[in-house]
Amino acid sequence: MELKENTPIERLYNGILKENPTFVIVLGMCPTLAVTTSATNGLGMGLSTTVVLALSNLFISALRKIIPDKVRIPAFIVVIASFVTMTELLLKAFIPALYAALGLYIPLIVVNCIILGRAEAYASKFGLIPSLFDGIGMGLGFTMALTILGAIREIFGAGSIFGVHIMPAAYTPIGILIMPPGAFLVLACLTAIQNKIKIEGEKRGKDMSKIQSGCSSDCASCGTAASCARPEKEGVSA
Repeated sequence: MELKENTPIERLYNGILKENPTFVIVLGMCPTLAVTTSATNGLGMGLSTTVVLALSNLFISALRKIIPDKVRIPAFIVVIASFVTMTELLLKAFIPALYAALGLYIPLIVVNCIILGRAEAYASKFGLIPSLFDGIGMGLGFTMALTILGAIREIFGAGSIFGVHIMPAAYTPIGILIMPPGAFLVLACLTAIQNKIKIEGEKRGKDMSKIQSGCSSDCASCGTAASCARPEKEGVSA
């Protein structure tokens, strides 16, 4: 199958909704569950990851014809680690409070499977502009998911959002939601809502197969087809 580049709008749409890395493909669960104790932390981690995703996709796409196929993964990791280091130093210098809150999870962006996955599945095969928007779309989808999780946990677990108290004085915060188990509870509830929407849509005769599948109508907009094409290219049976 000949793969084709998608338009920038398609890449943004796929990353934010159709192939959302958290709610659809279920990748990057470690930072998703660990740092979303507040909306600010979720937004900060999401935007940091978006910057690394976009820049690494752009750089890897530019070098895709130069990097030898046998060392592509180590080369991708070096590129990603370079941008993560730059992001970490900038956060430490200009947003120290966020840097302190995110802590170890900033350097761990290097091993976030979303970034390496997009580098392997898309940026290493397509041009600069589609790869850039693929990274931006996936990053914004990740940011949206982390911010929603963080906002829900902060509102009901601390009675505030983005540090601003919004709940009545009589409200008793549900403390467990800003503790580690709270991340699993909120994510499970959001996934259950998504499943409910899928089931109701199927009952009405709508095609809901794309929800939670990570695929789309032409295969090319998903990383699966690209990944499946590589063994064939290398002469290895799948």
